[in-house]
Amino acid sequence: MNTPTAPENPVPGLDPVAAQRWLQRATKTSPWLHEEVGSRMADRLPWFRELPTSWLHWEPVQGGLEVHRKLRGMLPEAACHVVARRLPEALEATREATTRSWNPLQWGRAAGPAAATAETRVRMLWANMALHMEPRPQTLLARWHQQIETDGFLMFSCLGPDSLKELRALYAAQSWPLPAHAFTDMHDWGDMLVHAGFAEPVMDMERITLSYSNAAALLAELRGLGRNLSDQRFGACRSRRWHDRLCAAIELDLPRSDDGRLVLTFEIIYGHAFKPVPRVPLASSTSLAVDDMRAMLRAGRR
Repeated sequence: MNTPTAPENPVPGLDPVAAQRWLQRATKTSPWLHEEVGSRMADRLPWFRELPTSWLHWEPVQGGLEVHRKLRGMLPEAACHVVARRLPEALEATREATTRSWNPLQWGRAAGPAAATAETRVRMLWANMALHMEPRPQTLLARWHQQIETDGFLMFSCLGPDSLKELRALYAAQSWPLPAHAFTDMHDWGDMLVHAGFAEPVMDMERITLSYSNAAALLAELRGLGRNLSDQRFGACRSRRWHDRLCAAIELDLPRSDDGRLVLTFEIIYGHAFKPVPRVPLASSTSLAVDDMRAMLRAGRR
C-alpha cells in the first residue's frame, strides 16, 4: 500500500476546520437521502459471491440507522463493529436499530455491534455518504484499507460533482459565494482507491432528483445533509434579510417539475474495491506483518 509519508493536504476548496466541526456534531437521526442511498447500496450486496462474515459500519448514524437494521437482517451471522467520532451515541443508536426477534436463539445476537479498535479487521467495511465531507480522504482510505482483511472489500457511496447544480447556478447568477465545496469525480475516487492499496475498484453513479413544495422545505433538507464547507463561503453570519432574499431567489429562479415543485439534483457515486494479497518487494531484507504473511501463504495454497 502506498501510504503517504507526509500529512495529506486538505481537499482544495474545502475548509478542514468547518468539516471537523460538522463531523463531530451530535445527532441522533439519519438524513432521509442517506437512508435511501444506503438502501440502494445494500441491494448490491448480493452481487458478491460470498457475503462477509464480519463487517464494520463507519459513522452509522450519519450513514443511516435504517440501513444498519437492513444490513443486520441481511447478515444475521456476521460480527458487526462500529466506528464513530461520537462512539457512545453511535453504539446506543445502532443497538436500538438492531433487528429484534422473538426467537430466543437470536437474543444474544441482538445485543448490538461492538466498538472497533485499530486492530479490528473485517471482511467488509461499509461507509455510506461519508467521503464527500472528509477533508483528507486519502488518509481515510488508507485507514479503511488497514481495517479490512485480505480478500475483504470496501463498499461506499458519496456525493458527486453534479450535486446541487441548480443551487450552484442560482448562487452564481446572484454573484454570491459558493453554496458548497466542489465534490470529487468518481474517476478520481477510483485513482485514490488504487493509491491506497485497493484492487479492482468498480465505480458507478446515478442522479436522484428531489422535489420540494417550497424554499423552506428545500433548505431544511440541506441543513440535515450537511453544511457549506467551501473555503470561499461568506465569512460571517448572514442576516434574516439575506435569508429572505435567498428564499425569494429559490422560489423565483430554481427549476420546477411539471407539477410545479422545486427540484434539486444529487449525483450519487457508488464504489467498491477489494483488498488484495500484499506484494512483497524484492530486497536483501524484507519486513512483513504476520497477517500479511498468512494471507500470502493462503493465496499460495489456493
